[in-house]
Amino acid sequence: MNENLQGWINLYKPKEISSFSAIYKIKKKFNIKKIGHAGTLDPNAEGILPIAINKATKLIPFINLNSKKYYFTIKWGEQTTTDDADGEKINYSYKIPTNENILNMIDHFVGNIGQVPPKASAIKINGKRAYTLLRDKKKFDLSEKKVFLKSIKFLGSQNNTSSFFIECGKGFYVRSLARDLAYKLDTFGHTTEIKRTKVGNFNNNTSILLDDLLKIGQSEFEFNFIYSSTSMLDDILAYEVEKESDLFDLSLGKKIFINKKKLIKRPLSSDNKALVFLSNKGNIVSFGELIGDLFQPHKVLT
Repeated sequence: MNENLQGWINLYKPKEISSFSAIYKIKKKFNIKKIGHAGTLDPNAEGILPIAINKATKLIPFINLNSKKYYFTIKWGEQTTTDDADGEKINYSYKIPTNENILNMIDHFVGNIGQVPPKASAIKINGKRAYTLLRDKKKFDLSEKKVFLKSIKFLGSQNNTSSFFIECGKGFYVRSLARDLAYKLDTFGHTTEIKRTKVGNFNNNTSILLDDLLKIGQSEFEFNFIYSSTSMLDDILAYEVEKESDLFDLSLGKKIFINKKKLIKRPLSSDNKALVFLSNKGNIVSFGELIGDLFQPHKVLT
């Protein structure tokens, strides 16, 4: 693959494969020099996995991870070591909450809440991943983290399971929500199905299944399934660079003058409010700081 080609893949990751394994298969198939992903999905979860190609990997921090949507199912009456169906059962209850009980409780989880991640997670404790410590049967505790749940919708129940749809921010664990909701309803619970339907501008409508992607040829892949680096970044202050001399100066890390009247003025996803993204023909070529009419590059992607 041309190393100058950059952009995004809107991948739909299947179950029973890690996010790392999914991108490794793509990298090997299409001979991609550099590849990365945002918003890791658990191996037993399926759904949208944003993937960056080549120099677009530098833009991963600017994907809007504060807007994620999930569909999931809780099985009531059983708690597991991993808070999903893959773990060992550790607690049981015969109590199955009614629809009325569930509807009365779910709104208590909306907003900024404290959440303890599942022990089967990638969080590091003294340099080791929590899931490794769990697998080795080591005793440990995880600290509570502040997360945000924008909305939750109860979709209905069948036998001893109930389904939900949520919109949440970054760092949110669906498995923890299932566990904690069950506790509040005086029972136990774990997830049996998790589907992520949206991450920022990445959604189901334009995604491609991993198996389908791995069946296509190189030219079809590059032409149809790599989105420009600007297309998946929302809420950015952007400016289109047109002069070849400016592109050359940027490639050397030099400052350039820009016409602020041509800035696309929108709020920023980044915490750095002075950050400006420069684009050329759909791809980000640099991002940095704007001081008056002078652009100072922080990173150059040309």
